[in-house]
Amino acid sequence: MSNDTDIQICGSFKANDSNGKEHAIKGIRIYDEGYGIIDVFVDFAVAIEAGSFRDKVLVQQIMEQLRAVGYVGPDFEATDPILQERKMIVLEAPEEFCQFAKTKGWKNLAEEFE
Repeated sequence: MSNDTDIQICGSFKANDSNGKEHAIKGIRIYDEGYGIIDVFVDFAVAIEAGSFRDKVLVQQIMEQLRAVGYVGPDFEATDPILQERKMIVLEAPEEFCQFAKTKGWKNLAEEFE
């Protein structure tokens, strides 16, 4: 699930989708550095249905988990559908997430050019 360039935001938890199906989520992670916009990777224990990244109930429960570990700010949006995988949802975090990510060790490479 992770490697040397990943920061684990939270560990495993369960979330339901809009059909009431429970999903085991292995964790939420980000890359350790980037240029201001952060992709957030939500790793599932088993394959999920195509299009699950658009499921508002599922994404809202993921947001609740992020808020439970300290994130304060607006909800995330789904990234490009091409980035989605069978066992992973990729969400794009708003700018407000950057401050939270820094507390977890994330480095904003864009700050080097300011």
